[in-house]
Amino acid sequence: MDLPVFFAPDLLTDAPAYTMNEDTSKYCIQVLRHEKGDKVLLADGRGHKFTTEITDDNRKKCVVKILSVETMPAPERSLRIAIAFTKNASRIEWFLEKATEIGIQTIIPLVSQRTEKEKIKAERLQNILVSAMLQSQQFYLPELQEPQAFDKLVKNNRDAQRLIAHCLPEQKSPLQETMQPGKDTLILIGPEGDFTPDEIKLALEQGFIPVSLGNTRLRTETAGMVAVTLMNTI
Repeated sequence: MDLPVFFAPDLLTDAPAYTMNEDTSKYCIQVLRHEKGDKVLLADGRGHKFTTEITDDNRKKCVVKILSVETMPAPERSLRIAIAFTKNASRIEWFLEKATEIGIQTIIPLVSQRTEKEKIKAERLQNILVSAMLQSQQFYLPELQEPQAFDKLVKNNRDAQRLIAHCLPEQKSPLQETMQPGKDTLILIGPEGDFTPDEIKLALEQGFIPVSLGNTRLRTETAGMVAVTLMNTI
């Protein structure tokens, strides 16, 4: 049986022991019913996997002894998605959770001309990313960046591979036929109503390659899920 994983963002790799915060302690001891002598894993979100043993099963200040530290292999390439957040917060929260479980390194809230929601609740969204990382037993926490304006992002981007998914009838190739494996990749996903023609034109002028995510018209969060899944498969 896999050991449970708990988040310890401030844990140093040379620390002999660690005290969980109150929320994590309560979940570990009171909810999951772990006790002194049990082994659990800790993750700092930066790729370190700590194997530990509970030495004090206090439900407010659980203390563990560090038995070993392992640096997990980092992703060979960076997959980044810039996506316009929807007005319905639950839909974008669902996307963040599932994208983390599947595998993504960076998420950028994209502010385009038709974006419905420009402000984000960063702390809540960060907690969703942490929960999804732990649930899927990963050790690298995706980076949730500050919202960025569309024109600024496309003009200043230096990813080796730059893609834009849009719904206009212009010539596009399927993502799975266009993306080359092994390269740092950024894909842009537009809001409900899609990017404007001017935005698409600007992205193409800046070297972005237009791609299709299928034959049906997708909601923003669905398009994001399809993109993340295909990029990982490729």
